[in-house]
Amino acid sequence: MARTAQDVLADAARAASGADDNRVVPLIAAGAAPRSVLAAFALEQHHVIAADRVSYRHLAGRSAGAVAAFFTALADGEDTALSLLGPLAAACGLDEAALRAHEPSLPCQAYPACTAWLALQAEPVDVAVALSVNFAAWGGYCGVMGRALRSRYGFADEACGFFDFFAREGGDALLRAAVEEGLGSGGLSERLAWRYGRLLQGYEGMFWEGVGGG
Repeated sequence: MARTAQDVLADAARAASGADDNRVVPLIAAGAAPRSVLAAFALEQHHVIAADRVSYRHLAGRSAGAVAAFFTALADGEDTALSLLGPLAAACGLDEAALRAHEPSLPCQAYPACTAWLALQAEPVDVAVALSVNFAAWGGYCGVMGRALRSRYGFADEACGFFDFFAREGGDALLRAAVEEGLGSGGLSERLAWRYGRLLQGYEGMFWEGVGGG
């Protein structure tokens, strides 16, 4: 029986399971993380989002059809996410000067560095599959944080818009179409997609360790 996009995505998720160990989000969920952790998150995300946006644009430019549409949508989403970081940063007591002065953390920026490498070196459809693994975890983290910042830290809805955006972010139809196209063309390497997904999950874990001061 021919493999489908659903088969590929489910297997990629299983292959990358357990690749990261997030100890920071549960602390935020319990209201036990200091506000400095929230500020560090906002500062680092300014660099992550800006870098990933460029990577997704490059991947779109290296692609065609459904794969290009998927990465174009991701890049457009990063535009929205960047605009939503402003209210979060302000709620954390950060102004434009603080954002400009911040020196990014090495562990926090390993993830976008990997994304940039993939944008240059990897088959775009393999990257799409790899990203799907991380996006599922990321959306879950953002859902938890959006609720916790309201209930535990007293943040207003506007300051939580960044988390709300990623918690409800869709794109499943675009992703499935991209994977189906890769299967049809023979351009998809599941072995490499699994490898990239495992690496991205590991770098995601490094991001949270860096934010938490670990």
